[in-house]
Amino acid sequence: MQYEHLIEVNDLLNPLTLALTREQLWQGLVLRAEQPEMFVLGLDECIIHKRVGATLERELRFGQATILDRVVLTPLQSVRYETAATDEHAGGTLTMTIEEPSEHRLFVRFTYSTTLSEVQTPGDPRYSEFVKSAYREADLDTVRRIRELGEGGRLG
Repeated sequence: MQYEHLIEVNDLLNPLTLALTREQLWQGLVLRAEQPEMFVLGLDECIIHKRVGATLERELRFGQATILDRVVLTPLQSVRYETAATDEHAGGTLTMTIEEPSEHRLFVRFTYSTTLSEVQTPGDPRYSEFVKSAYREADLDTVRRIRELGEGGRLG
């Protein structure tokens, strides 16, 4: 399954909201990679086993389920999560890319590529639509949490 969507970070039409900088947004995306418990519902623990340059190898524990992944950071540009398929997880990649078409006009493009079929049950596309909806909600929560941290002075 392939899925991609864009989320606006700064609402430049609302003078009551703080416009995050690219650096603050980046710090928030790195924080999500290094301390995902702050962002991912149901995650009990994240253990970073290895850190080499801009790459992390992590173990994520959701109750009895364990997921191993690799995170590749491209400073101020993107974060790529790579997960192998297992019995407990569909596997695939998620890339979060910062886009800035003009000053302070920040977006994050979320691009998913998973081993899930577009149609899990023949003739029933509802499953993939449910998964896409869950991804979008989780991504909105990520941006919302980064904004909260930025507005609270916890990002640069």
